[in-house]
Amino acid sequence: MDTSTGWEFRAIVIEGDPVDIAGVNPWKVEWEPVPVGSVVVAHPTYPTQRHTMSVYRLSGVEPAAFFAAGEFSNAAWGFYEPTHSMREFLLSRVS
Repeated sequence: MDTSTGWEFRAIVIEGDPVDIAGVNPWKVEWEPVPVGSVVVAHPTYPTQRHTMSVYRLSGVEPAAFFAAGEFSNAAWGFYEPTHSMREFLLSRVS
């Protein structure tokens, strides 16, 4: 399965551990789903593994902060941030 373009690895964390998305810890705010479907990413440590992530916007954060996230394994979460061009695309979908 091919990976989705436009996404850059940010972090792997245990659920609830701090992670920085546009200067905000996403565990501290609501996540708003972005209606663009899911993305497929490669595991950063095991690049042959593919994982499907959902795309979100951090609620109440301006300028808009987007990310993709999902569980790699039980309570181990992966976070990805959009490239500039992907961010522009996402902005066009939520405006």
